[in-house]
Amino acid sequence: MKRVMGIINLQNDNAKLTEITDHRAAESIPFAGRFRMIDFSLSCMVNSGIISVGVLLPDESRSILDHLRSGKDWDLARRRDGMYYLPSAKVEKEDRQGDLKNFYYNLDFIENTTQQYILVTGGSFVYNMDFNNLLDFHIKSGADVSMVYYTAKDDLKGANGVISTDDSGKVTDVAEKSEVPAGAKVSLSVYLMEKSIFADLVRDSYEHGGKDFFIDCIVRRSGDYKMYACEHTGYVAHIDSMAAYYKSNMDMLNPSVWEELYMGKHAVYTKVKDEVPVQYKADAKVKNSLIANGCIVDGEVENSILFRGVHVKKGVRIKDCIIMQKCELKEGARLENVICDKNVVISQGKWLKGSPNYPYIVTKNTTI
Repeated sequence: MKRVMGIINLQNDNAKLTEITDHRAAESIPFAGRFRMIDFSLSCMVNSGIISVGVLLPDESRSILDHLRSGKDWDLARRRDGMYYLPSAKVEKEDRQGDLKNFYYNLDFIENTTQQYILVTGGSFVYNMDFNNLLDFHIKSGADVSMVYYTAKDDLKGANGVISTDDSGKVTDVAEKSEVPAGAKVSLSVYLMEKSIFADLVRDSYEHGGKDFFIDCIVRRSGDYKMYACEHTGYVAHIDSMAAYYKSNMDMLNPSVWEELYMGKHAVYTKVKDEVPVQYKADAKVKNSLIANGCIVDGEVENSILFRGVHVKKGVRIKDCIIMQKCELKEGARLENVICDKNVVISQGKWLKGSPNYPYIVTKNTTI
């Protein structure tokens, strides 16, 4: 995989995640107690042997830069190759604000790399896969462009790429649909192609008025190139709404899902933060939950995820909740189906309750 350069496209549509993305990029959303969304695609690249990774920065990039730093935690702080930050391009015309402009304005850097292939991924999916299998599939099929799909287990809503293939994996149709039935082949936003083809696609599409990489380079050019698709059969979650974010975090409490994602052959890496172990006080009761280091628990926690540094005081009851870093839940508070962003304080005796489909969301730095 040293012949492959990875590019992680962080221009994600945050419209349905505004409650937790007003101050951060969608790909830096905290996940499963200690990870960030970008950790999954980045770890898959590193585990597959890719040593050159370009991060296509979003317009609001501070949280991404703070998380990734030099790339040391992913073994990408190297003298040669390693991690590269590709800045977001600014264009005057408002109608050209899609992600394609960022690929186009960084083409000179990409074309001057020594790698033969370009692997493009997004940062809004949760999965763990070996990209070596995709490279083998790409070479054996003779494809110009190879992509990865997963089979939808449930009906999906939102902007999803839907793929149709024949028995050999050749793509016969690809389109973006707002409603997708269960059983459909849905794009994982992973694309592999030779560098020359990538450059031609981006340059030609942008110079002819294109704005979106998937629509203008994949959908509209599918008839001009041999495109093939292979299936990823493991766990997949697309974090494109607050409901999807809540559900996928709750999935992490399923031992089989957790073992597949984090305990298999390939680890998921993240920024290292040294914290003391969890302190369980005398009245603590914890059931089927993920509790990160640095937490102090003196209440009841059930079916919930607590990030680093959360303080659950005496008499607190938490059920089916996601509590992010350094939140404080004071005596007697009760929370059910609630998402608390970082640094939230829930005052003594307060009760908050949402529903599994519509969790109650408390934004960052809020005191209730």
